Amino acid sequence: MREAVTTSAAPGAIGPYSQAVRAGGFLFVSGQIALDPATGRLVEGDAAAQARQVMRNLEAILREAGASFADVVRSTIYLADLDDFAAVNEVYGACFEPPAPARATVQVARLPRDARVEIDVVAWLGA
Repeated sequence: MREAVTTSAAPGAIGPYSQAVRAGGFLFVSGQIALDPATGRLVEGDAAAQARQVMRNLEAILREAGASFADVVRSTIYLADLDDFAAVNEVYGACFEPPAPARATVQVARLPRDARVEIDVVAWLGA
């Protein structure tokens, strides 16, 4: 069974997808870019500033599902420029206690709304 998870504390979907989907004991959170949920606009600033907003958006969706960063088991970071890796990694890393989730980080040609960073996560909610 699949169930959509939605919160107004994070940006609404800008396409035909859910903010997150609960399936079995997992929560699959769609990729988040640095949209301010109050304005729907991309936050200004460098990759670190955008990463901070991305993590706030992810946290809001996780919270709506009764989860937190402590429940995240897998993530993917998409960067418009791999030179931003260190700055984004610092922001990302501050959100997790050991053991950190499994992760992949990739550079992509372009992200929605020309964002510098997008992150998706999978969290374990339990049986």
